[in-house]
Amino acid sequence: MLLLAVDTATPAVTVALHDGESVVAEANQVDARRHGELLLPSVDRVLAEAGLKLDAVTGIVVGLGPGPYTGLRVGLVTAATFASVLGVPVHGLCTLDGLAYAAGLEGGIEGPFAVATDARRKEVYWARYEDPRTRVGGPAVDRPADIADQVAGLPAVGAGALLYPEVFKDARGPEHQSAAALAALAAAKLAAGEEFLPAQPLYLRRPDAQVPKNYKVVTPK
Repeated sequence: MLLLAVDTATPAVTVALHDGESVVAEANQVDARRHGELLLPSVDRVLAEAGLKLDAVTGIVVGLGPGPYTGLRVGLVTAATFASVLGVPVHGLCTLDGLAYAAGLEGGIEGPFAVATDARRKEVYWARYEDPRTRVGGPAVDRPADIADQVAGLPAVGAGALLYPEVFKDARGPEHQSAAALAALAAAKLAAGEEFLPAQPLYLRRPDAQVPKNYKVVTPK
């Protein structure tokens, strides 16, 4: 088994290779405006570090969001293209689930807890977890003040939690998504025979770009 994991649903452009037992190589950069520029060089970098070619990959793992439209689609289109070229499956996972799993691996959080990422517009994408493998609410997008009662008293991880300490009063790391954790979660799910989500984006709201009002469609006569 060799899983290539990518996620561009957050400001983190993150890529990892996982052999079913451990992470072979990973690359992480945080730049909310350069997903398209950074992703493929990151894939090349982890393959080179591992001394492997792309055709050694047996499965693609991709973070499905929730996340902003522009960044999220970079990872999804790349994952779909690799899977098509290689003839391997795509395993879709909620990006927040990857952060939750990382919280268990890196932060030692057992649960219950919340995960929140920055959704812009003074909102967060968030979910609640019973433990690092078990989501019990969400994903959803809300203003932090509107969910204060639902996350009260819970530890919370992710950049969204760190942005709003008045609501997420026990905010902690990890701050950003990790493809290494996403790949480790996928490997665990594959070993357990669990199902994955379809490789479709979890946008949760309409894109920022809108057709202007009173837009005139000009067609040839």
